Amino acid sequence: MFDILDKYKAQDHFFLTPEQDLQTVCNAPADRSGVYVIYALKKGRVELIYIGHSGKIEKDGSLSIRKEGLGGLKDEIINGQQFGKTPAHIAWKKQMARENIEALNIYWYVTHDTGYTDCPDVLKRNLLRQHQDIFGVFPKWNKSI
Repeated sequence: MFDILDKYKAQDHFFLTPEQDLQTVCNAPADRSGVYVIYALKKGRVELIYIGHSGKIEKDGSLSIRKEGLGGLKDEIINGQQFGKTPAHIAWKKQMARENIEALNIYWYVTHDTGYTDCPDVLKRNLLRQHQDIFGVFPKWNKSI
């Protein structure tokens, strides 16, 4: 759906089921910034439910990478606040139970490399707008941009 993500060489994904620990299964890098896209698997269907990011471009043009906690994309995916001020590793499990989601498929993309430094926040906003243009709404776990 998002062809723009194809250019990023450092990318991967992992699954999270309600029984698993997010910190254990998360394979995102702790020293890099980027975006992540979450798909819910439910009753044989797949739905894009969230687009997130970690990192930003500073005023001097440098890339800021999340340093606290585990760091980088990994820390944002595991400890980033979701549904209020709850860390994702807790909030996602609760939300999966509420919505009867069997698993989450979480794709992550590092948005800086030797040939480019793309701002994760700007890329996230572009992906959200593209989703809204196609479906008329943001993914259900994204409230707004």
